[in-house]
Amino acid sequence: MQKWLYRFFIELTNHRITSAILKKFSQSRVSAILIPSYAKIYNINQAEMEKNLSEFKTLHDLFVRQLKSDSRKIDQTNHTVISPVDGVIEETGIITDSKEMIVKDKQYSMVEMLGDQESLSTYIGGTYIILYLSPSHYHRIHSPISGVITKQWELGRKSYPVNRLGLKYGRDPLSKNFRKITEIRVSDSKVAMVKVGAMFVNSIETTHTSDTVKKGEEIAYFSFGSTVILLFEKDSFTLSPEIGVSKNIKVGQVIGIMNEQEKRACNGSL
Repeated sequence: MQKWLYRFFIELTNHRITSAILKKFSQSRVSAILIPSYAKIYNINQAEMEKNLSEFKTLHDLFVRQLKSDSRKIDQTNHTVISPVDGVIEETGIITDSKEMIVKDKQYSMVEMLGDQESLSTYIGGTYIILYLSPSHYHRIHSPISGVITKQWELGRKSYPVNRLGLKYGRDPLSKNFRKITEIRVSDSKVAMVKVGAMFVNSIETTHTSDTVKKGEEIAYFSFGSTVILLFEKDSFTLSPEIGVSKNIKVGQVIGIMNEQEKRACNGSL
């Protein structure tokens, strides 16, 4: 019953008209009246913001706020992989031989998530990391590694919630929601970033246009809380032992190492 009611409510509210109204409101001057209460309810860290709270003209401006340049320390060690977002580690695991990943006891089809059989074959047996951004988090997305962007594509239309209730009761939001996927080549391996849109606001804006990207460089932003999934090839990545489910993490913190790069660094070829 709880599952049915949850889905019924989401289907009633998650339509193009509703999304458009919410988006238009959040970008209007009228929405500014909610900024102080929003900042208080979600405990926004105002000390690290580039602007004062009173300088934001709309609620949307607060959603996509920039931080002071020294607010996040980016680990620059050659072989490390950093968190691309401020968020919570929702799940980690291995992509199964049956082309699925298991999240909150639900099976997600990787074929559906990536929409590309050729791209998927790269990641079978590899590691996935799911990072959830709540409405309280900084919404800008940064590159977890330095490399060459080999491919970018979009999939999906609607966006269901990607919080814990959404993952448990929703209609496979990680593989059906609107999403933008970026594939980055680093040395001989590839890393995929699946940026998943959240409920109501289907906005994932790309800010990076070059074919190459540096670790820690901003590449996009969400207009509301959402999720980023990182996919690594088999044997190419080792998760840091400190990284676990429900752990809070910030942009620039190490989440693991690229194994091939580490080998080369040890051999003195980097």
